[in-house]
Amino acid sequence: MTIRMASKRRAIAVAATGASLALVLAACADTDDGGGGEDEATGASAIDCSVFEEFGDLEGTEVSVYTTIVEPEAETQTASYVPFEDCTGVTINYEGSREMEAQLPVRVQAGSPPDIAILPQPGLLQTLVRDYDAVLPAPEQVEANVDEFWAPEWKEYGTVDGTFYAAPLGSNVKSYVWYSPSMFEEAGYEVPQTWDEMMELTATIAEGNEGAARPWCAGVESGDATGWPGTDWIEDVVLRSAGPDVYDQWYTHEIPFNDPQIVEAFDTAGDILKNPDYVNGGLGGVDSIATATWTDAGYPILDQNCWMHRAANFYQTQWPEGTEVSPDGDVYAFYLPAIEGDEKPTLVAGEFIGAFTDRPEVQAFQTYLSSDAWANAKAEETPAGGWVSANNGLDPELLATDFDRLSAEILADPATVARFDASDLMPAAVGTDSFWNGMTEWFASDETSQQVTDKIEDSWPSK
Repeated sequence: MTIRMASKRRAIAVAATGASLALVLAACADTDDGGGGEDEATGASAIDCSVFEEFGDLEGTEVSVYTTIVEPEAETQTASYVPFEDCTGVTINYEGSREMEAQLPVRVQAGSPPDIAILPQPGLLQTLVRDYDAVLPAPEQVEANVDEFWAPEWKEYGTVDGTFYAAPLGSNVKSYVWYSPSMFEEAGYEVPQTWDEMMELTATIAEGNEGAARPWCAGVESGDATGWPGTDWIEDVVLRSAGPDVYDQWYTHEIPFNDPQIVEAFDTAGDILKNPDYVNGGLGGVDSIATATWTDAGYPILDQNCWMHRAANFYQTQWPEGTEVSPDGDVYAFYLPAIEGDEKPTLVAGEFIGAFTDRPEVQAFQTYLSSDAWANAKAEETPAGGWVSANNGLDPELLATDFDRLSAEILADPATVARFDASDLMPAAVGTDSFWNGMTEWFASDETSQQVTDKIEDSWPSK
């Protein structure tokens, strides 16, 4: 896979390497010094506790974590912290909220930030650094881990004005379309390999169902973050219709947000999303996309009211309990095809670890989260799947499902031309504000692509 930030191109390879924080079959609790021992018994997800000795006796301390990762993913997230807690005696106080992006700056301004925030956008990191001077530079142990286990581009996303602040955590592959394999098989439909084939299939479904099940379902409601799933649609289409170079110019504002190529990408996405014959299966008309929750927007597939739903790899965790995700199961996903050419443009994203305090227990936890040890513990604690990372110390065999391994393969594939989520890289005033709001109004008020992009361009910070 190649992934570019601005005009720089480097390779990312997901491959096993040596591990400074290697997973060992060790039980790390109950050491004489309160957490700095090197026990080497057997036990799943245990880690080398000696790594944390340099931070001193941490027994009885606490670290607060604030994140957008909520249930059901929160359970596996907190489970992945247990080896660290057992090693060190530190208690991790976890708070998940869908409103975190909006509330974190409020807490920072009020002087009550968390110890650590799991930041879903580099743009939010930039705002917290430049506008509030709130995030602390990453400790040297964290930087060493990132240099060892991550490709340089991922470190760049956690760097602001030449200073490295935030280690990457999980990684997402967003260019997927979810569908029902059995529905496709019964109807005689094949998974489309090109954009034209996908549009032909969309038209065929619409004509054949005569107003019953719609070809597509979608929803962008997400509390204070309402609109973000719509930005993913646009980013995927810009990457496909205008190409990676224009994509880079767009998120860096080398071209205006309302450049004709971006307006055209909105219109291309609108060929699906704003066509009442194509959406919104089981949920309503085009305007219902603005109010349908993103967590449930794919569910009409299970009721055969909808055929396809574009969503990231992590949508695997949103299906109702008991839903089988497999090529022969209730649902599966195919790669969102390219519009032209042989390359595989792919939208990716991920989270980053920002710290607001520098107590030893906080730095120790940052070190754990930036390591291969955490990545492998997280994989082991995610038995239902729905998580992957570009951490090159991750053992792909620990990933729970074929679908997760498919995502890991895409991250590693040299043929993949990937770009990080543009709204996550844009200034927060755009990426997590006017762009989100613009997508919502595009559906709710039937604003044109030109109207929406003009408003977003007007919101771009002047400095």
